[in-house]
Amino acid sequence: MSWTNLKDKVVIVTGGAAGIGLAVSRGFVEVGAKVMIADFAEDAGARAVEEVSRSGTGSAAFAKCDVSSRTEVESLVDRTMELWGRIDVLVNNAGINVPRLLVDPAGKEELTEEIWDKVFAVNVKGQFLCAQAGARHMLENEQGGVLINMSSESGLEGSEGQSAYAATKAANQNLTRSWAKELGNKGVRVIGVAPGIMETTGMRSEAYEQSLAYTRGISVEELRSKYGSTSSIPLGRSGKLSEVADLVVFLASERASYLHGTTVNISGGKSRG
Repeated sequence: MSWTNLKDKVVIVTGGAAGIGLAVSRGFVEVGAKVMIADFAEDAGARAVEEVSRSGTGSAAFAKCDVSSRTEVESLVDRTMELWGRIDVLVNNAGINVPRLLVDPAGKEELTEEIWDKVFAVNVKGQFLCAQAGARHMLENEQGGVLINMSSESGLEGSEGQSAYAATKAANQNLTRSWAKELGNKGVRVIGVAPGIMETTGMRSEAYEQSLAYTRGISVEELRSKYGSTSSIPLGRSGKLSEVADLVVFLASERASYLHGTTVNISGGKSRG
């Protein structure tokens, strides 16, 4: 028996085809779990299944899903149930960030209602839809389960140009506390995970970098040079994606059975402010 005892447990990881989600998917396969990788990017999802399936004794499958769509979320859950007959763990990892200034006199990168709604649709509505659909099956089958909501330690600082993102991450932490109070006595644990500054994953597009640099009043070259800066981190280094994955796997296991209704920062000692 492995230390985590997660062999054959069924796990859904949203946004599981890249970045932290991919590392988390790999982590669960390593300990023998069955992982449904949910993502809107089909090509990346297919590659993710192939990659993580080589990582351990578990298995993986892919479902295309826009988490802001109730229909697609329900299809994701139905596909998981058809394939494996249960849902033990849901990792609400899918999220986006669109850097914009609250007021931009130049009119170039100003936050619009459309962008605000898009960020909230994925980061908050998506978390709600997935949690509701997943928890419903956990409760109906009377098996209990674990719901893990990914947040962001650094996102809550409200860095310039990221007010929509910061607002959604604060909402994520409050949803964790609220759902924990509702679901705890029904056998479903709810926990948040808030990563700090992580190693670069290659997920940042050139357009994203240009927008972020503009909102911070620096050049793209300056922005990239700051990616590797660890001056604000007491441990003196960026976090590894595998370290986040290890934490999530632990939290999903019975080894963490009394952790509930809280958000765990994994930030190398860095705190807000």
